[in-house]
Amino acid sequence: MPSVSTFDKPDAAQAPSLPPPDRRPRRMRLLHPVHPRVRLLLGAGFFALFLLFWAFLTQAGIVSPHFLASPLQTLKASWALFAEFGFIGDVGMTVWRVLGGFVLAAVIAVPLGIAMGAYKPIEAVFEPFISFARYLPASAFIPLLIMWVGIGEAQKLAIIFIGCFFQLTLMVMMIVSNARRDLVEAAYTLGCTDASVIRRVLLPGAAPEIAEALRQVLGLGWTYVVVAELIGAASGVGHMIMDSQALMATDNIISGIVIIGLIGLASDLLFKKLNQLLFPWSLMR
Repeated sequence: MPSVSTFDKPDAAQAPSLPPPDRRPRRMRLLHPVHPRVRLLLGAGFFALFLLFWAFLTQAGIVSPHFLASPLQTLKASWALFAEFGFIGDVGMTVWRVLGGFVLAAVIAVPLGIAMGAYKPIEAVFEPFISFARYLPASAFIPLLIMWVGIGEAQKLAIIFIGCFFQLTLMVMMIVSNARRDLVEAAYTLGCTDASVIRRVLLPGAAPEIAEALRQVLGLGWTYVVVAELIGAASGVGHMIMDSQALMATDNIISGIVIIGLIGLASDLLFKKLNQLLFPWSLMR
């Protein structure tokens, strides 16, 4: 008579076989970080590939040099702008306008966003209007701003301010409103006041993300600076681009575009490095 153990043990031939684990090295994994050196090589490689494609279009005659200057011609034009025409002054003026408009927007938007994220009645008052205003293109305000403040520096700063303020306010509001409720309740349990909760819980938790929002909105400021310098500007990179358009000097136009991109990239990297130094704990997320 068969024992109980005979019925309990399944037949080895009938047992489902699991597939062998895939031990092949995968080049990419979901959300897996990339080594900084590999990241640098990949980014530089794509830039090199883009330059090669650009050079191929111009050298092969696919695109006329009247419409697209070659990389070498653009490099020569950039050198001439700085060496012969004092273009460094125009670049400095453009940087000043971007930083001026951005700082003015940040000084108002960050406190307002914090208040809206911390207090729902304040959010109920301002959020509908700011959500509406952030869809309005800043360039549409140029005729009104010329009538209100003229064609001086105030008009250019106002364009960049409008382009940055509404976006930054909503971003800061969302960051603060997503604070951990358990930490807020624990602070109230320990006897903290509203001001103490904001100062010791909300702001430290939201500071790295607010700094990241500032970095992203600074990039928006660079996209609006040329629009701000289109009308009534006597200096600046956008002013040079508009003058070059009248002369069909595509090498100067592309030089101005590339210079804005390089300065914006440099400011972005500096901002990111500053955020890492000020908020090192954010790197552990």
